[in-house]
Amino acid sequence: MPSKVETEKWKRQLVENAEKEILKLTDSEKFKSYLNTVAKFHRYSQRNIDLIYSQNPNAGQVAGFKKWQTDFKRSVNKGEKGIRIAAPIIKKLTPEDQKRLDTTEEKAIVGYRYIPVFDISQTSGEPVLSAKDFVKENLVDHKNVTNLYNELKDYLNNNTDIKVSEKSLSELGGAKGYFQPNTNEIVIGGDEPDNALKLKTLYHEYAHSQLHGLKSAFKDRPRAYQETQAEAVAYVAMQNIGVDTSNYSLGYVATWAKDKAVIHSALSEIQQVSNKVIELSDGLTKQLGLQEAQKEPEHDLKKLSAHDLNKSYQGLQQQVQQTTNSQQKVQFKNQLNDVHQEISKRTQKQLQAFSEQNPEIKQPDPESDRSMKR
Repeated sequence: MPSKVETEKWKRQLVENAEKEILKLTDSEKFKSYLNTVAKFHRYSQRNIDLIYSQNPNAGQVAGFKKWQTDFKRSVNKGEKGIRIAAPIIKKLTPEDQKRLDTTEEKAIVGYRYIPVFDISQTSGEPVLSAKDFVKENLVDHKNVTNLYNELKDYLNNNTDIKVSEKSLSELGGAKGYFQPNTNEIVIGGDEPDNALKLKTLYHEYAHSQLHGLKSAFKDRPRAYQETQAEAVAYVAMQNIGVDTSNYSLGYVATWAKDKAVIHSALSEIQQVSNKVIELSDGLTKQLGLQEAQKEPEHDLKKLSAHDLNKSYQGLQQQVQQTTNSQQKVQFKNQLNDVHQEISKRTQKQLQAFSEQNPEIKQPDPESDRSMKR
């Protein structure tokens, strides 16, 4: 058992290693890798995002040893080393503690301990599907990306003090959009043919409105700094919904990543706005039904061959059995029912056609059938 001194040294080393990795974010690709971690773990504190990134920048989903077993029906592979994250130590306060801390709260965080969690790549077992998988699948469709853009634009216009309008690209002087602090207005190039780029531009300008508006504490940041922050938030937002971000440029990072205090401040600001954008996007994708498995339209089912229809039925049966998410299980069951009904309709038609072609084959006598059941 390690001594208290050894434990404290180990904790310091863990934090120092994370610090070193953060200070390496001086080029676009490393910064993208960090932002990928932000997108996947936005509900975690910045401290834990930094810790996860420094120990496994490719981590996709983490949970404790027992949680993987109980909640996901998966087991941590033998010999895997955990990723350490900070968990608060909460203490019940005595009246003396409350007086000393000048608080009426019954409990308070008195410290942190570093607990092991494991990435999904370190586990084996049942497949894990999430609403994010369905959002990514649904947003492959041009119409759905356009719907999300329009929904976000309408939300900002109707529920915030920001006004979003559109102009033709020819009026924007080469820009895709802009934010005007004096009027608190976002303008987007309405005739931009790339619908994903329109959505990304709206996220970018919204980030400017939150970070660099007239009332913002960060409004006086240098121009390059502001652009990097806004682009970083847009990158995280698009990563969150699974839209391709491979061509995004974040080339201004080196201008402010050299200073420890500056980069921590910048990352904290990016994380705060990214969290807000992700929560907003999650609400809108849910409202639009994009967090659900795509339902096979009836006309498409009718076009499937008997072989493909049976194959679809078997695949859906397997998905129903494998998924542990109750919402997804319902979606798969509904799809399975639709396929079952199509198979049943075809079978009835085939039986009817066979009966008409072979009139010599007698149909069961209903009266006789009832007498047998008595």
